[in-house]
Amino acid sequence: MTDAPRIAADDLASRDWFFCGIGGSGMLPLALILRGMGARVAGSDRSRDQGRTPEKFAWLESLGFQMFEQDGSGITSADQILVASAAVEDTVPEMVRAKTLGCTRMSRAELLSTLFNAAPQRIAVGGTSGKSTVTGMIGWILTEAARDPTIMNGAVMKNFVADDAPFASARVGAGDVFVSEVDESDGSIALYNPAVAVLNNVSLDHKSLEELRALFGDFLARAGSAVVNADDAESMSLISRAQYALTFGFSAAAQISVEEGSVSEGPATISARVIDRRSATTHPLTLQVPGRHNLANALAALAAADAAGVPLGDAVRHLGGFAGLARRFDIVGTSASGVTVIDDFGHNPEKVAATLATVKAHPGRVIAFFQPHGYGPLRQMGHELAEVMATRLGADDVTILCDPVYFGGTVDRSVGSERIVSLIREHGGTAEHIPARTDCASRIVALARPGDRVVIMGARDDTLSLFARDILKLM
Repeated sequence: MTDAPRIAADDLASRDWFFCGIGGSGMLPLALILRGMGARVAGSDRSRDQGRTPEKFAWLESLGFQMFEQDGSGITSADQILVASAAVEDTVPEMVRAKTLGCTRMSRAELLSTLFNAAPQRIAVGGTSGKSTVTGMIGWILTEAARDPTIMNGAVMKNFVADDAPFASARVGAGDVFVSEVDESDGSIALYNPAVAVLNNVSLDHKSLEELRALFGDFLARAGSAVVNADDAESMSLISRAQYALTFGFSAAAQISVEEGSVSEGPATISARVIDRRSATTHPLTLQVPGRHNLANALAALAAADAAGVPLGDAVRHLGGFAGLARRFDIVGTSASGVTVIDDFGHNPEKVAATLATVKAHPGRVIAFFQPHGYGPLRQMGHELAEVMATRLGADDVTILCDPVYFGGTVDRSVGSERIVSLIREHGGTAEHIPARTDCASRIVALARPGDRVVIMGARDDTLSLFARDILKLM
């Protein structure tokens, strides 16, 4: 296997591609974009082999993707390019077979950045939290503004879901604009050259704050225009790196903001008057997604659209039709007994805090279920997660953790969810560790009473949505 050469974007459609882990949230939209360009794409996925989310892989096959067992059988020629994330171990059969044949390997980020950097107008969304939602919002604004963008997202965008596109985490457009979320966790944000760089926030996730400051500062410096969160001190400390900056947020210093006293929250919506402080003009906005964090996301998207040339009033009007993303405070339903189940992607301290703030803005007890998205992240941010879960919930609320998600490999599994439960209790919260997820479901159903909200949180596991739906059925 050879390191990835620089492949011209014009040549991508003529190559043969194999995606190892094609069903992953970062891999699937890339495969869809390549396929939409006319490329031949095949793939494998451990989840498919294990029988999880079979409907996703059946859909990919219906689109013309060749699917293989993750046993190396799909790698047949040195001309194939293997796409695999940095998390894929060298012992995976595709990796072994590709090395034997001398196939070129590209990381997910190398392929995405090649596609992104070739676009005439490039909007990159970075930050620890909110990237997928802001990307979806920008993409919807530009679609409604007849800019026909290509959109690369890490989540299913409900506005683009159709019978023939049930997993619409990407959109292939014919316009000049490419909108993508970009990842700092593996340092690959350094590969992107945006015309507009959006920085939502800078906080602890997979890297130290020192590393994040360097990565995000360079990200802003490479952009023609930077869109920066005025409410986040870490982000604002980097604004001097930008060539040109436009700020957003609730702060009085933000250029794109909301009028004081204009915010009105409902269980599934939030409204405000958006103000452009550069011109002192205002525009009424009602979002079809709840929570102040989504209003902050909307301000980021509106500022980005403004930087991309969409008049702010038009962008506000278009954004009112944004339907949200799957697994982003996704209300699964309310049972006949009056228990509401919510499916959410919250997995780091900031995302979990935003989710819990939204659910606690309305009356009712909360049962918060959390499945950690790996043993490594649990060690990295365990203390912060525990503090959030303990302090953002009330005395009557309950947090339940199962063991971290594990799909195989050599990761150190010596420290798990029981540590987080101990830390939550030390901070004064109520928490239980129940190793098996199926047993967690039984416990949640036994605990739930009319008026409760059950929040299912976690990442890197599509079956969490099925878990949420199953809990609702059991209520």
